[in-house]
Amino acid sequence: MLKLPFLTGRRAWVLAAIIAAAAGWFAWSTIWGREKPPELTTAEVTRGDLEVTISSAGKIRPRDSVAVGAQVSGQLTELLVEPGDEVERGQLLARIDATIAETNVEASQAQLRELEASRKQQQASLDLSRANFERAKMLFDNDAIARAEFEAAQADYTVAQGRLEAINAQISRQASTLRAQRATLEFTNIYAPINGTVVSVAAVEGQTLNAAQTAPTILTLADLSIMTVETDVSEADVLRILPGQEAWFTTLGDGTRRWPSVVRQVLPTPEVLNDVVLYKALLDVENPESRLKPQMTAQVFFLTGAARDAVLVPVTALQSQPRGGQRPGGGSGGGSGAGGREGGGRGLMQAEASEARGAAGAAGGGGDPQRREAMRAAREANPGAEMATVLVMQADGTPRPQPVLVGLRTRTQAEILYGLEPGQTVVTGEVAIPRPGSGQQQQGGQRGPGGAGGPPPGVRRG
Repeated sequence: MLKLPFLTGRRAWVLAAIIAAAAGWFAWSTIWGREKPPELTTAEVTRGDLEVTISSAGKIRPRDSVAVGAQVSGQLTELLVEPGDEVERGQLLARIDATIAETNVEASQAQLRELEASRKQQQASLDLSRANFERAKMLFDNDAIARAEFEAAQADYTVAQGRLEAINAQISRQASTLRAQRATLEFTNIYAPINGTVVSVAAVEGQTLNAAQTAPTILTLADLSIMTVETDVSEADVLRILPGQEAWFTTLGDGTRRWPSVVRQVLPTPEVLNDVVLYKALLDVENPESRLKPQMTAQVFFLTGAARDAVLVPVTALQSQPRGGQRPGGGSGGGSGAGGREGGGRGLMQAEASEARGAAGAAGGGGDPQRREAMRAAREANPGAEMATVLVMQADGTPRPQPVLVGLRTRTQAEILYGLEPGQTVVTGEVAIPRPGSGQQQQGGQRGPGGAGGPPPGVRRG
């Protein structure tokens, strides 16, 4: 290999640095040295429906459910249903061993018959005492017997009356005991208290049930034709949720199907979890096909506002106000964020000024008084609406600031009450709007291809 003596050592490093600098300058001048046209992300103005909602998560449960238990102790001899069975009110579900209850009823019946026999005897004694008393009274009135004999007959009659009353009371008490024991015997048969579905069974045949302290649960019935969604609402949103308010929800297994409903009740007592205050909101929904199951997870949406067949744009199309200089009405030059809220008449003046400046810079003309008057009328017709600015793409490919009246908005879309028509194209993403005729630089320190009056460069929003 041929070696050049003048390219050795320090001279070789200097020459390499010069070559690298020249290559870097050439690449910069070729790729970045010339101005590029702005890259603007755009979207078309559409027409559709818009809903503003408050979302929360909840659980689905039956509105009416009953835990069927045993009122008597004993062995479960028969269980006549299984989970999933449909039952009607009054249908026999299970039987408990009734041997002890039957013997108690038989003993009470025998004791009642004994008391009724004693009543017959006492009734005969009472009749005899009444006859003796009446005879003694007649003889005493004719001075045929002594007063002592008359009083003795009177006392015997009174005692006989008391004994009969006591036996009658015993018979009543025994009859009550017999009714209670017959009811206990009837409790050995478990009947369905409501129409519904057997959702769970907690006992098995042969199991001994002890109802001395608490009623043991045998099975659970639920009416699955009407389900209730129980959802947690934060204290920040609960004041915007009222009974009768429209709502809808989706399930975890089928997120495409909406289940419409209304708010039945907001429970007054909150639940505090990790210092977070949550209120329970209840929604009822019919479930004729039994598609909804207990303990399903539901994503609930409470409807707070809706617009049908409205003019819609992406929220990212709402631009900030022009920066720099004083605004009409004495405002300073700081612009609001995309879709920021403007205040009353001042927002209208700012929007009109933006329109005039945009028209002068992009189209070379002044503001349209008729359009400003229409905007003022729309603002008066919608006092709760917000003012904003969008950039509308013109036929020559340049964006023009356009004031608009914004109604409802979600995280992705906004309703335009006035200022845009479906089919127009708007710029999405935050774009600097310069003052026409000024020489100030664009946002990011770059000028447009046509100077200060040219179209502003767009900044893509990721």
